[in-house]
Amino acid sequence: MLQIRTAEAADAALILELIRSLAVYEREPEAVVATEEDILRDGFGDRPLFRCLIAEWDGIAVGFAFYFFNYSTWRGRPGIHLEDLFVRPEFRGKGIGKALLIKVAAVAVENQCARFQWDVLDWNQPAIDFYHSLGAKFMSEWRIMRVSGEALTALAAGAPIPAKKGSGVLSD
Repeated sequence: MLQIRTAEAADAALILELIRSLAVYEREPEAVVATEEDILRDGFGDRPLFRCLIAEWDGIAVGFAFYFFNYSTWRGRPGIHLEDLFVRPEFRGKGIGKALLIKVAAVAVENQCARFQWDVLDWNQPAIDFYHSLGAKFMSEWRIMRVSGEALTALAAGAPIPAKKGSGVLSD
């Protein structure tokens, strides 16, 4: 039986395990540098920067939804950004991902959010098809921009930002 619950500080190790499992699925297992201490500090302190739901199937943690609030200046309302949604492969097809999305959507409605949004990798066609079936639409006119690592430090200092050779694109 499925149960969705709000994550607690005691779940920090579990959350990190699920994040690492997601990174393996997304073909970047070495990219996770977050620690349990990061999860505890940023999710369960006085001013949490994120929220997390845990999906349990017969008492076993099988997935999670990791999200945070943002704000729409045009709508004058908060929104929710779903950073990560993951269900362990052996538990897919049981409605767990949909149940997690429904729960986050309910949080958005309860908080009078103007929107609920997330990103999806362009190669993840099963997820894309699933999201379309729920009424999600691509924002094709928008592109994600990111500054991180040394480029972020340089930008914050107002220093010249070196582009990667050959690409003209800054990335992780």
